Amino acid sequence: MLQKDRIRTNKAPLLGRMKNGFSSPTLTVNRGLKSFVLLIGFLLISFTAESHEIRPAYLQIVETSPMHYEIYWKVPRMGDAVPRIQPVFAKGFILETLKDPKQTPDAAIYTYVLSSENSLRGTELFINGLNKTLIDVLVSVSFLNGEKTTLMLQADQDRGVIPGETNAWQVIKTYTILGIEHILLGIDHLLFVLALIMITKGKWRILKTITAFTLAHSITLSLAALGLISFPGPPVEAVIALSIVFLASEIMKNLEGQQTMTSKKPWIVAFTFGLLHGFGFAGALADIGLPQTEIPLALAFFNIGVELGQIIFVIFMLMVMYLINLKKDWPLVLKRVPAYAIGSLAAFWMIERIVGFWS
Repeated sequence: MLQKDRIRTNKAPLLGRMKNGFSSPTLTVNRGLKSFVLLIGFLLISFTAESHEIRPAYLQIVETSPMHYEIYWKVPRMGDAVPRIQPVFAKGFILETLKDPKQTPDAAIYTYVLSSENSLRGTELFINGLNKTLIDVLVSVSFLNGEKTTLMLQADQDRGVIPGETNAWQVIKTYTILGIEHILLGIDHLLFVLALIMITKGKWRILKTITAFTLAHSITLSLAALGLISFPGPPVEAVIALSIVFLASEIMKNLEGQQTMTSKKPWIVAFTFGLLHGFGFAGALADIGLPQTEIPLALAFFNIGVELGQIIFVIFMLMVMYLINLKKDWPLVLKRVPAYAIGSLAAFWMIERIVGFWS
C-alpha cells in the first residue's frame, strides 16, 4: 500500500509540471516537427500554382495608314479561364473586331482595327477590368513614321497616356519590372534555384553557383532574343522541369551521405542547366516583345530585372533556411520532405509538358 502511494506521489509532480507549461522531450520534438512540416508546407503551397502562372497581357498597336491602326490584343490564360479585360480608347476612336479570337493553350488573341480623325498620340488608354486582376499590360505602339513607344499598365494603374515616342527611361523601367516579375512568378526557375541552394554548402560556394547559373542563362537569353539561336519552346520547358527532378534526386543522395558531381562542383551543373533555362526566359520575352528601336537596352534591363528578382528570392530563402537550421537535430525523414515535394511537383510539370506536345 505504501509503495503504491509513493508511485502516485512521484507521478503527480510530473503531471503538475506538464500542466504548468513544461513538456516532455517527446512533446517538444513533436511540436518542432509539426512546425517544420507547416513551414515547408506553406512554402510549397505558395509554389504549387502552375509555373509561369501570371504572364503579362500584350497590346500591340500598329499605324497602317494615317489615323488607322491594327490592334493585336493577347490576354494570358489563368488556368482554363481568360480574364475579361478589354482596351478602351479615348472618345472619337472606333474599335472594330477584325476576326474571331484565336485560342491557344497559353492565351486568347484578339485582332481589331482602330480608326479616328485624330492622332493616337497623347490620348488616354484604359484597360477595363484590369483592376480586378493581377495582370500587367505591356503596350507597344508603332507609328507610321517609324517612331515606337511603350507603356506599362497595372492593376493599380489601369489607365495611362500614350506618349509620342519612346524614351530610354520608359524602356528601362518597363523591362526591369517585367524581368523581376517573370522570375518571381516563374515557379519552375525558382524551384531550380532553391534546389541549388539546398545542395550547395557554404556562402561562397552558393555565390559561385548562383553566379554560374546567372551567367549561363544570360548568354542564351541574349542570343535567343537577338535571333542568333533558337530552340522550340515545349521541349525546352519539359527539360527545365526534368532539371529540377534531377536536382531533387541529387539532394536525396546528398542526405544519404553520397557525394555526387552536383554536391562537389554545383557551379558546373548550375551553368549547364542555366543555358537551358535561358531559352525559357527568351520564350517569355518573345511573348512580350521588344521595342525595335531599343532592343539592346530593353534586353539588358529585362536581364537585370531577372537577376534582381533572383537575388531577392535567394536572400529570402537563405533567411528561411537559417531559421530552420537553428534546430540542429531534424529527423532524416523530415529533411527529405522538401526534396520529395520539389521532385514530385517538377515530375508533374514534366509529364504535363510532354503530354502537351500532342495536345
